[in-house]
Amino acid sequence: MSILIVDDNPTNIVIIREILKKENYRDIDSASSAEGMFEVLGIRGSDDEPKTGGQVNVDLILLDMMMPEMDGIEACRVIQRYEHLRDIPIIMVTAVGDSKKLAEALDAGAADYVTKPINRVELMARIRLALRLKRENDWHKERDQRIQDELKLAALVQNAVLSPPIEDDAFEVHAIYQPSAELAGDLYAWYSLGGGRYGVLLLDMMGHGISSSLFTMFIASVLKDTVTTYVEPEKVIQELNRRFNQLHIENQLVQYYFTAIYLVVDTVMKRIDYVNAGHPPALFFQNGREVEMLDKVSCPVGLFDKMDIEPQTLHYEGEGHIALYTDGLLEVVEGEQEEQVNYLINCLKYPHHWDEARMFKHFFEEKGAREREDDKCLVWISLKEGETSE
Repeated sequence: MSILIVDDNPTNIVIIREILKKENYRDIDSASSAEGMFEVLGIRGSDDEPKTGGQVNVDLILLDMMMPEMDGIEACRVIQRYEHLRDIPIIMVTAVGDSKKLAEALDAGAADYVTKPINRVELMARIRLALRLKRENDWHKERDQRIQDELKLAALVQNAVLSPPIEDDAFEVHAIYQPSAELAGDLYAWYSLGGGRYGVLLLDMMGHGISSSLFTMFIASVLKDTVTTYVEPEKVIQELNRRFNQLHIENQLVQYYFTAIYLVVDTVMKRIDYVNAGHPPALFFQNGREVEMLDKVSCPVGLFDKMDIEPQTLHYEGEGHIALYTDGLLEVVEGEQEEQVNYLINCLKYPHHWDEARMFKHFFEEKGAREREDDKCLVWISLKEGETSE
């Protein structure tokens, strides 16, 4: 452990250094002024200096309160401006018994204080406490950094399972996804089913964070097999419900479930079959028609052992598009749900082709410093008049 002694009186430095040596502390440095301390810490202390820096090999500072030019309290305030130095505990060494001054030093960022003349037992007790807290804080920071690194890797894995865009002659599908945290509970996926048919699913797992993302990844692991085996919307949702309910977790405090909307688009028959399992209604736009809402819903997936589902069917002619979204997109607009949906309709109704820049500006561009409370996802299906894919 490295200790820095800062005092304009050389005698005080010698006394403290000898006390530390007798307690087997060998890594000791010293400075005779605040400016000398700043030099050891690699800073200048002026307001125009950058407030970041590299690793500093100082674990504790014993700082004299009364020094010429800049006193210990002001020097302590300077240190606190630098994020990479804030975790270094500072023990004020003072001959001043003024409680207001001591309170001011603690408010400035000092962790503790000792009074002159130095009492060896008291000094060492406060040093051991400060260093123990520093070790614990360093351990927590290192652990938190490892967790953050693992979360970033998990987010990359989670992002890798999302389907890439499809751009065929009669069908296109694109998406924008913005999680509220490193890991998220939204998932979109689509598959070509052959014969000009495509299956498209969007789901929103209850909650956020690690637990929701793990449930979402489980669904992602069984999704392709489920969609390609069962194909029909009601059978796909029922099978996902069965698989999800196989996750028997003992002493589960929270009932996990997810909302989902699954469509099978047949570009040959110009037909859309869908099931909406408690999800916000998709919006279907066709030329010369009012928007059609895919709002015939069943219960969310995972609440019950069995689901009674009545699939819905739509037909289309010419060009059109379908917008699927999670409820985080509605939160872009304040107000009642009807106002939010009307805003979505006005933003999404034209044109039929995918315009990512426009969608990003409407729904995903950060406005102010407000923290995102929910994941946001938009899936856009373009229905075209081109040759169908076989």
